[in-house]
Amino acid sequence: MARPAARNLPKPADMFDRDWEWSELTAFATSAGAGPRLGVVSGRRRQGKSFLLQGLAEATGGFYYAAVEASAAESLQLFGDALARYTGSAVPHRPANWQEGLELVFDLASDRPVPVVIDEFPYLVRNAPALPSQLQAAIGVRGGRHLERHPRILLCGSAMSFMGNLLSGTSPLYGRAGLDLVVHSLGYREAAEFWGIRDHRLAVLTHAIVGGTPAYRREFVNDDVPEGPDDFDDWVCRTVLNPARPIYGEAPFLLAAEPDLRDRSLYHSVLAAVAAGNHSSGGIASAVGRKATDISMPLTVLKNCGLLTIEPDAFRKNRATYRIAEPLIAFHHAVVRPESALLSRRRGADQVWERSQNTFLSQVVGPHFEQLCRAWVEWHAEPATFGGMPIQVAAGVVSDPAARTSHEVDVVVHGAVDQDQGILLSVGEAKWNRVMNLSHLERLQRILRLLSARGIDTSRAKPACYSGVGFAPELRAAADRGEVVLVDLERLYQGT
Repeated sequence: MARPAARNLPKPADMFDRDWEWSELTAFATSAGAGPRLGVVSGRRRQGKSFLLQGLAEATGGFYYAAVEASAAESLQLFGDALARYTGSAVPHRPANWQEGLELVFDLASDRPVPVVIDEFPYLVRNAPALPSQLQAAIGVRGGRHLERHPRILLCGSAMSFMGNLLSGTSPLYGRAGLDLVVHSLGYREAAEFWGIRDHRLAVLTHAIVGGTPAYRREFVNDDVPEGPDDFDDWVCRTVLNPARPIYGEAPFLLAAEPDLRDRSLYHSVLAAVAAGNHSSGGIASAVGRKATDISMPLTVLKNCGLLTIEPDAFRKNRATYRIAEPLIAFHHAVVRPESALLSRRRGADQVWERSQNTFLSQVVGPHFEQLCRAWVEWHAEPATFGGMPIQVAAGVVSDPAARTSHEVDVVVHGAVDQDQGILLSVGEAKWNRVMNLSHLERLQRILRLLSARGIDTSRAKPACYSGVGFAPELRAAADRGEVVLVDLERLYQGT
């Protein structure tokens, strides 16, 4: 069994991006010092966690074990078989319980730090609920033979609610982990590069459906990438609207795979309500046909599972906005689910897609473009763009009593200027399919006046317009005078 030197490990050649994650994992796996160390790796399904950890085990000569759904006895047997293959033992290990199994794990690292990866850890705990406590007891010993063994134990799982509680204050493993790594989706710029899409408009449309989940390109559509803007409609029909492709059923699977989601019909209805544009708890409850108190638990569970995000309103802290975290789920509930009967005949994709265009643009692409604009401010805009360092980027609602209406603000930027924190730096509007003009700037200026009348310091706030198709000449002239910040697709993907 090869045991290469583990420090300064180069990232595997076939691993795209993930430089930060690889650096954190290799630093943990090769950390010096006696005794065991514990790390936790989590993230939504299909983000490449197993790929990362398999690469780490191969690069370090570590032990990698992927649990499966099995009884407690079979899980121990499979674990023992995997240990025997790793050690080259002719006789399979047969641990009678997980205390013996953990002893075998510790024995792997008797002469050097050895990464020990247990993937899909929630499967093991399901039939062995004492396992976290047993692991805590094993790594908590502070003397004797314990200090002569140096496993670097990495627990991994995709059940976000379970993994989120694994290190919580009520867990036996609370305070024991030296690494808590969440593997997120690729950023929208990295996703375009991963898919090989250079046309920015096509990149947004594709990202609005598949997001930044790496597996969706390779395993789920078999490297079928839209060849250009003219191929996008056909690509949708032959992939996400095609029951023969795995990606067609992926969104329902993501819900079915979460153990805490029991009344799945209710959870699907909640997600459908959010996909339709209901972002408050009251609006979601009304769309579902339940009282707000009846859906508080589903909303919490969906958040804990990583399927919903809850964002505070930029101007009203007691108001929460719910958004679907995975683009494929939003697309499924807006476009696929309402037409599932026709799509199941495997002959209706063209018809469905033709009549779903308005829904796709208004309920999927429009909100997604707004989210990308907020991501641009958070991750790519330089401090000089808004005159300060962006700290909080969100959407918000501003009431307009005189006009008896309210204004939705798509991109609100609060930040730091010198030593001052929380300064309002910008209010912005995002339009995916409309050329923006002076009327949009005038609306933003009115919003700033309303905020100023409420006592909010707007002296440093810059109006910003974000457009997927461009700006009228008079708006560009206003930008040249420094009256407004303009962000088009080229700047969204390549500028700061």
